Amino acid sequence: MIRATGYKPHEKFEGVYWVEFEDGSEKLATVNMVPGIRVYGELLVRMGDKEFRIWNPYRSKLAGAILKGLQVNPIRPGVKVLYLGVASGTTPSHVSDIIGPKGLLYGDEFAPRVMREFIEKVAVHRSNVIPILADARFPSKYAPLLETVDVVYADIAQPFQSKIVADNADMFLKKGGWIMFAIKAMSIDVTAEPSETFRREIEHLEERGYSVEDKVHLEPYDIAHAFIVAQKK
Repeated sequence: MIRATGYKPHEKFEGVYWVEFEDGSEKLATVNMVPGIRVYGELLVRMGDKEFRIWNPYRSKLAGAILKGLQVNPIRPGVKVLYLGVASGTTPSHVSDIIGPKGLLYGDEFAPRVMREFIEKVAVHRSNVIPILADARFPSKYAPLLETVDVVYADIAQPFQSKIVADNADMFLKKGGWIMFAIKAMSIDVTAEPSETFRREIEHLEERGYSVEDKVHLEPYDIAHAFIVAQKK
């Protein structure tokens, strides 16, 4: 096994790190909030008083976006995040690491079986994660469970993705807050070119009052996906 030789903070994003290996490679990582516990079989690297979780861009769209040159990342220590579509918790667990004990992640998931997995792998171990079993299409149904958040993050495989994201952001996002949104073109319209689908989704967000500040395509990590960051005006 190739050994880690050091680490350094990411040049732009607080709470994100590069772990350096003896072959000269660098891999994205976060500091494990619950040392010794893996979420998706990720490599754990102990250096000094920190344990790093190597962040796989083929398993996490946020990691892929960072490696593809994302310039705006409002997820940082202490922020509150509404995460739509937590699934089994790969990316949410890294977000939990970044926001730390002073932050809070509300994790929404529709499927009960997947939510059980998220609770067992992530929420039960992390004091800054609150699981919410609910359909993201109907934010008013879980509104009593939430407070205003700094970031609405969405990774949902449904048609009308931008509408779902905007509906939640309208209800829960503070003014000046941020949307982070992985657009899955094939979940929206399999007959259209992905670039056309991306354009329509972005236009809808802009019509709803959100200013798109950054966009990257996620190939080769995810095919026909784009990742956008928008701010509430």
